[in-house]
Amino acid sequence: MSTGERPPGANVAALRNARGWSQVKLARKANVSLSLLSKVEVGDRTLTHATAAALAKAMGLTVAEVLGRAPVLRDDEQSLSHLRSALRDYDAPDGQPAVAQQIAAEVARVGRYRDGFEVRALLKQLPGLLRQATTHAYAVNTADAWMALAEVYSAVYWVAARHRWMDMAELAVTRQRWAVEQKANPLGGAVAARDRAGAYLNGGDYEGGLALVDRAIVDAEAALSGPERAFAVGVLNLRGMTLAGRVGDKMEGRREAERHIASAWQVAEELGAEWNRHSMLFGTKNTATHVLATRLDLGMPRDALLIADDIDAALTGLTPTRVAATRINIARARLDVGDRDGALESLSAAYEAAPQMAKLNPMGREVLRVVSSLHLRSNPTLLRLAKLSGVKLQPHVQG
Repeated sequence: MSTGERPPGANVAALRNARGWSQVKLARKANVSLSLLSKVEVGDRTLTHATAAALAKAMGLTVAEVLGRAPVLRDDEQSLSHLRSALRDYDAPDGQPAVAQQIAAEVARVGRYRDGFEVRALLKQLPGLLRQATTHAYAVNTADAWMALAEVYSAVYWVAARHRWMDMAELAVTRQRWAVEQKANPLGGAVAARDRAGAYLNGGDYEGGLALVDRAIVDAEAALSGPERAFAVGVLNLRGMTLAGRVGDKMEGRREAERHIASAWQVAEELGAEWNRHSMLFGTKNTATHVLATRLDLGMPRDALLIADDIDAALTGLTPTRVAATRINIARARLDVGDRDGALESLSAAYEAAPQMAKLNPMGREVLRVVSSLHLRSNPTLLRLAKLSGVKLQPHVQG
């Protein structure tokens, strides 16, 4: 079984066993309790991001490797190969340049695929679009053309990060930054910094990501004004609060998180409406979903659930991917306070909103594994989600 077919907690056990380590040895090296590690491995506790980071460091891995790469379907292998080739040819324009309207239409389609989590369609589209956008940018050499290319690289990063293909993700954000730097574009620079900080997030370097976000906020505040400034600072603050929520020192994490949360609320009010620009969403609604997730990552599930009480209104109008991610976080919070049935209900809602996203999301798979471990009887919803996700249920659940 590949790492992507295992939920994160089960993957920890496989990685540990592959090294010939005992649970005692890994717990000691990671500075986590033996009881917690044992519960994570057998499926009695969810693997949190902070614990995943500690275990990853102990084993010399990235957080993404601990969470497990998502498997590639055979039909998608050729698209992935073509995409890697297009990434290598970043400085080799090829063929006749497409017209600006065609590139804009294709980039808009990329945004729709991202919003709907249509990963396979996106993976199929990206190789050709990346080559077209590269040729177009070299041909016309305008800020808009280079920004369009940067947005394609952002989509490559998005696909790679969700599959935990971190070599591709880090290369994509490097290319994205290179593209926006060809012509002065402060908003594009802020978006690129937000994605680059995501690579720090997936690598488990939360402090480094926070430093990058803070520099980018200073740059955006100096170079932008009006709604663009509010949007740029806002999306960076969302990334900042996520990074802060996963810092190992929870006191420092809470301090940093509250700073980014306060700033995000302020600029969201200034913006006055939800903005979706360059496949980035920001406003009061998306801020609420990120605050919920951050409270949960900080070990405050009851505070997260207080936000969840009013989350339905906030989720109205948001993209299916954001809705599904939030439902998964609510499931995690409910599981943390012992509400197994509520966790399963929230997880089912995540699958209804964006099935592909819920299936690929490592924490969605982890919550499902733990819920299945804790249930003492067969449950139709549990069996249905297990079939959709490919997560193997505990024997006693199957009757």
